[in-house]
Amino acid sequence: MGGGADRGGDRDGRGLGAGGAAGAMKLNVDGLLVPFPYDYIYPEQFSYMLELKRTLDAKGHGVLEMPSGTGKTVSLLALIVAYQRARPSDITKLIYCSRTVPEIEKVVEELRKLLDCYEKELGEKLPFLGLALSSRKNLCIHPEDWDTHGRSVPLPHGIYNLDELRALGRRRGWCPYFLARYSILHANAVVYSYHYLLDPKVADAVSKELARRAVVVFDEAHNIDNVCIDAMGVTITRRTLDRCQSNLAALQDGVQRLQQVDEARLAQEYRRLVQGLRDPELSQGGPLLPEDVPTEALPGSIRSARHFLGFLRRFVAFLRTRLRGGGALRQESAPEFLRELRQLACIEARPLRFCSERLRSLLRTLEVLDVSEFSPISLVANFGSLVSTYSKGFTIIIEPFDDRTPTISNPVLHFSCLDASIAIKPIFERFQSVIITSGTLSPLDMYPKILDFRPVTMATFSMTLARTCLCPMIVGRGNDQVAITSKFETREDIAVIRNLGNLLLELSAVVPDGIVAFFTSYQYLESTVAAWYEQGILENIQRNKLIFIETQDGAETSMALEKYQEACECGRGAVLLSVARGKVSEGVDFVHHYGRAVIMFGVPYVYTQSRILKARLEFLRDRFQLRENEFLAFDAMRHAAQCVGRALRGKSDYGIMVFADKRYARPDRRGKLPRWIQERIPDSSLNLTVDEAVQVAKGFLRAMAQPFRQEDQLGLSLLTVEQLQSREVLQRLEQGVQQL
Repeated sequence: MGGGADRGGDRDGRGLGAGGAAGAMKLNVDGLLVPFPYDYIYPEQFSYMLELKRTLDAKGHGVLEMPSGTGKTVSLLALIVAYQRARPSDITKLIYCSRTVPEIEKVVEELRKLLDCYEKELGEKLPFLGLALSSRKNLCIHPEDWDTHGRSVPLPHGIYNLDELRALGRRRGWCPYFLARYSILHANAVVYSYHYLLDPKVADAVSKELARRAVVVFDEAHNIDNVCIDAMGVTITRRTLDRCQSNLAALQDGVQRLQQVDEARLAQEYRRLVQGLRDPELSQGGPLLPEDVPTEALPGSIRSARHFLGFLRRFVAFLRTRLRGGGALRQESAPEFLRELRQLACIEARPLRFCSERLRSLLRTLEVLDVSEFSPISLVANFGSLVSTYSKGFTIIIEPFDDRTPTISNPVLHFSCLDASIAIKPIFERFQSVIITSGTLSPLDMYPKILDFRPVTMATFSMTLARTCLCPMIVGRGNDQVAITSKFETREDIAVIRNLGNLLLELSAVVPDGIVAFFTSYQYLESTVAAWYEQGILENIQRNKLIFIETQDGAETSMALEKYQEACECGRGAVLLSVARGKVSEGVDFVHHYGRAVIMFGVPYVYTQSRILKARLEFLRDRFQLRENEFLAFDAMRHAAQCVGRALRGKSDYGIMVFADKRYARPDRRGKLPRWIQERIPDSSLNLTVDEAVQVAKGFLRAMAQPFRQEDQLGLSLLTVEQLQSREVLQRLEQGVQQL
């Protein structure tokens, strides 16, 4: 493979087999020499590196959209590592954030290939440390009695994935989790999950001391606003409050025991809190607070451990009454909640702001080993600190029942973040350059709005192809001319459901191997499949391919995926029925024969009756003048693009992308798809019937069945160093970039 197709594997036969790095190139990217671990490069990779270098030169932030499967990861790593080595005073560290453990592992392997390329060129081992970090659950090797030795021991230079860290931990008797956590401070490159930077409950513990002169990359960042909002939210149920009672009883016992055994320790803690000294260890794992808050002295009413526990008891009792009162849905702002708290429970906002920090101080003084046992009371303390700190950008919604059991009274308090910029703002302010990148970021200008920052570069890249290996089409009507749409009022229409079934049936007869079909929700999937069963469509599809269905149960879905892939290996292939925003749509790639066609049934709008979503839409309208429909359409189209993008994971791959809803043909909807998909939809494919779609698919599959060799790509979608220097190629590269 060459050019490092984004998801690994020898896609285009461009490198020299599995070793990959044998035919390395040396690129001149705007005056910077960049070793590249493959013997050819895609044109869009070079354009991407140019935009990335401009961002780093300007010491600013960038938003870059790169087509799926075109080697985004290796381009990022090659350029940033070369920049780091050429200008060590400008950039000291690369912080690469991805979403899932398999994606983290893939990034580490690309980094390893890049380092091998450097070492072959230099003929010596490079003083470079790159490592992956995951949760303690994924890294811990002896959970009962883990040894924290390794906090002070430097990790030898090299590249370490999670398995290698675990193996090293076993050999040396160290805890791999703490070894990795303390090694990231002097590592040159760190690969970990978004949450280690964005979720304040873990970010303060892990990433607090990382230097400013670092480049932060958020890969697959199309959903970054939702990650930010989830990281800052708190959900409290009756069960949480019941467990808080036992937490408070355990803390009370601990304080009483300590008073009998070592009262000096409690007195020492009290003196420290009087002086307002901030223990750097205390801030680990707390909610995100403005810089000035924790430097103040702690209010007198919560300095004594006994007084603080009484304070927490009153707060928990107040929350219990809020969850008990009435069966109607209630919504209020943070100032309204605090006013009622002061009137009914005599709790002031100022001591509440220090609640989470004071609790952590107490847990340390009591030398609590397993802090996770106290997560319910920690959650309530975090809520207290957040609600008393932020008067805007949050709302409190008390729902009378849990969504999963709407018939049973079970009140839930949601402290919902409405402003995605609150969690990410410290990252933009703290680090020199932040790169937000993905294959599906269109429209790009939406991200600076909702994350409230000013990028120095915004660019989207088209896909250079020697053969047109993706075939997007919009199916707007059935053969009976009835419009295909997932609008709520037509969801039960038998003609629409039959047309959707016929589309899948006809495609299952002509498309080889695997077909993945996405529905807008689990409910829509279940009702449609039930109707197909009654109409006999399901039975007909099963004559062509086996059918597997994603459910809300994670274990069932994993099993369905595994069996689907087995069926794709065994001749006739299979159909996987999935849901947009589900597990399959986000983390799973359908490489080559696992996904020859992807069908998006309907436009995946989010459920708009949700009170939390309504509150967020109101906030976006008031704060950023963003109309509700504009945001909902943007959100639906990015999820649709994410679903169909699963089909294509490299230039030697090929796939059919079917948008089965007439609304996709509207210019305002189509214009929100990524540029590399938009460019490939001809006007003739904007409103096809089922039969016309099948004919287009047949023609495309016939073209893809023709022999395709590496030589066919040279000079077009694969470039050598010499070709990169020609004026004609450079002009073509400029045309392939759309800067905003």
